[in-house]
Amino acid sequence: MLTLEKAQDWYPKDDPVHGFDHIVRVYRLAERIGEEEKADLEIVRAAVLLHDVAGKQKGGDRNIHQYAAASFAGEVLASEGWKPERISAVQHCIKAHRFRDNREKPSTIEAMVVFDADKLDAIGAIGIIRAVAYAVQAGAPLIRKPSLSFIETGIRESNEPYTPYHEYVFKLRNIKERLFTKAGKKIAEERHQYMENFFEQLSSEIEGKR
Repeated sequence: MLTLEKAQDWYPKDDPVHGFDHIVRVYRLAERIGEEEKADLEIVRAAVLLHDVAGKQKGGDRNIHQYAAASFAGEVLASEGWKPERISAVQHCIKAHRFRDNREKPSTIEAMVVFDADKLDAIGAIGIIRAVAYAVQAGAPLIRKPSLSFIETGIRESNEPYTPYHEYVFKLRNIKERLFTKAGKKIAEERHQYMENFFEQLSSEIEGKR
């Protein structure tokens, strides 16, 4: 049986960005949203537990980790006796959960729930901490405003680093509008506002205005 306890073996405990703690938080959010949206929670739970299993921390390429994770999920679920159509449903959730890659978009309520839960963990107070943690892992500066070019086009200037502020401009501030479920959008409102206030304050402090 697929459980949180079993999933611990698939994720590092010391990765603050995509480690097991991330899985636990997304699992809780997905259950909450899934119940409100009347999704198939067995599909949702399985997809959450397996959605990041083949990421960078396992030596894979995070840019395409959803496909490796979906393949791994197929093996795990088949070994547990899942029916092919339900395995495919879980695999769709996993392949459709990326923000930066929309080659496969969520087309079921279960995939929408998983997408929203995963993205909600990227905004708000936790989202800020994760963005900072990712910058630390990458050896990037923590406090640097994006160039006007990046703000307007998303393209960095020569030698411009990718800081938590860049991640906010490129991705985090846009997540609220990309969510699918009514329940997810409701949760996003407060998280988005908190994050927006933080980066406004950060910008003012960088410029010496506050």
